Amino acid sequence: MSNFEMIRNIAYLEPQTSFSEMAKDEFCHMLKLEGRFSTPLTTIKQIVDYVAKNPDTVGVLPVENTLDGTIRESLDNLILCKNPNIRIISELIMPIEYCLLSKTTEFYSITGLIATPRLIGKCHEFIQNELPRNLNLIEAPTMLESAFDLRNYNLTYASIGNKKIAETCMLNVLKENIHDDKNNKTRYILIGDVETMPTGKDKTTIAFRTNHTPGALLEILKIFLEHGINLSYISSRPSKFEPNEYIFIVNFDGHLGNTEMLQAIEEIKPKASFFRYLGSYKKGHLVKEA
Repeated sequence: MSNFEMIRNIAYLEPQTSFSEMAKDEFCHMLKLEGRFSTPLTTIKQIVDYVAKNPDTVGVLPVENTLDGTIRESLDNLILCKNPNIRIISELIMPIEYCLLSKTTEFYSITGLIATPRLIGKCHEFIQNELPRNLNLIEAPTMLESAFDLRNYNLTYASIGNKKIAETCMLNVLKENIHDDKNNKTRYILIGDVETMPTGKDKTTIAFRTNHTPGALLEILKIFLEHGINLSYISSRPSKFEPNEYIFIVNFDGHLGNTEMLQAIEEIKPKASFFRYLGSYKKGHLVKEA
């Protein structure tokens, strides 16, 4: 295992200016990784594989959204990763906030809007209530392209994007938080071959498959009870190894550096037909609006 001082590169999901890049920036700030190289990649699997092959690299993955639920591909690929040292080393919760962006500073001069169909739907109430009824709507394939397209229109046009796009494209933020659902948040994890130390505010994630015997799951859950360990999350998903098999994902309070936690894990392993330790890390905080 390495430490954070050895990290030279951070991989994240493209495109640039995405919320994944914003999460990457926040991880860099939290862990004092500013100035490292950044590598945008196309898929979650590419990120996991890239981190597995490059010990000086960490990767940012989305794992859960309050509206859309679990992003299963992230943990599935981490569980299947051939490098057992690649684990979760940090997490944060990113508010998904959209803004009205334009070259002008005059909100009431806006007569046209360029945006993706998905964001037009997510900001429906704002568009209906705050923008002109005869608004000229132009669809674009991505948030970033809608911002770029503003170069082809006069100052009365705006786009929907995030603050990273406003910063990158040098646009003005006319209105903030224009999305309908104000509780839209995504939990991101940072993965890598890095040793984490207990902070007193930690959580641990494991994955396991039980044997096909009555009460097999209950036997494992009893171990947590006997050691006084609080489970904060448990879910199951179809196994990628065998049909009709299920993998359980469990989060619990504490760090594997704690003797009691380690003892519990050692008792669980013989009772599971598959087991993988996915990391101990400080509990994530909600990123405050910039």
